[in-house]
Amino acid sequence: MDENDQAPSELETLTLALLHSRGEVERLREREQLVSSLLAGLNAVLWAFDWEQQRVVYVSPAYEQIFGRSAALVLADYGEWLNSIYPDDMEYAAQSLQSVLEVGSVEHREYRIIRGDGEVRWLSDKCFISPPNLFGGQQLIVGIAEDITEKKALQNELHRLATSDVLTGASNRRHFFECADDLFAEARTHGRPLSFLLLDIDDFKKINDGHGHQMGDRVLQRVAHCAAYVLRRDDLFGRIGGEEFAAIFPNCDAEQARQVAERLQREVQRLQFSDEGENFGVTISQGITVLGGGDELDDLYNRADAAMYQAKRQGKDCIVLG
Repeated sequence: MDENDQAPSELETLTLALLHSRGEVERLREREQLVSSLLAGLNAVLWAFDWEQQRVVYVSPAYEQIFGRSAALVLADYGEWLNSIYPDDMEYAAQSLQSVLEVGSVEHREYRIIRGDGEVRWLSDKCFISPPNLFGGQQLIVGIAEDITEKKALQNELHRLATSDVLTGASNRRHFFECADDLFAEARTHGRPLSFLLLDIDDFKKINDGHGHQMGDRVLQRVAHCAAYVLRRDDLFGRIGGEEFAAIFPNCDAEQARQVAERLQREVQRLQFSDEGENFGVTISQGITVLGGGDELDDLYNRADAAMYQAKRQGKDCIVLG
């Protein structure tokens, strides 16, 4: 070996090792800073949950922004996470999380949370079992939760526009009969009673001709509001054309349907309208029928329609059972 090619001393070797380690540390620190900045800019929460220990072991920086709660608290106590779930969605959120252990992943689940300031928000969550080569072999459920509140509101608005009558807010004709088909099939399958009602606003053409179409629109809206007030939660109500409305009463026999129709009739009779000093009221004619053996939905519609026109011939402002 040449004199100029002497092996490095122990001190030189240690110095080189330290410089190399320092370089590795710097590179790791840069990577951590890069990952942290990416996570901080991500409008979604990355999280990891130890199912066996029932403990949240990690949440990304967006947790505090989306949940409006302290990350330190949720890492210290899983109950903080549970407290953030909207009560009606608690069972679904817990069961769907547990199902990850059975199937390996859940690609899509939606539930509501209550932020620390009390605001309710919608989340979309994807979660899966961590690979065995990560986290020191510890099995964790990891996931990403995204705030979809605005997207949900847009979906609801599009659904409302597609299914509701723009003027009255009642179901539109297409949506009414789609839902009516389902209610009819359910009543048939389970042998339950079902009633069908049609109503028409009496002398509506005279209202439009004498007071204008804007007043006619107000009458339609107020009658629809009366129905929304009177009908039961599970009843279906819709505007099916012009001044004609329909209702379906599931689990309701003829007598019960007549009682609802009578309440609706009284509410409409109380309505008062004013146009250039002239006050006037409105009335409705109603026809009711009930599901019978061998009936199709069209049979119910046709009988209720015939009963409604019979009510017109009997002087209007009355109810006829067909």
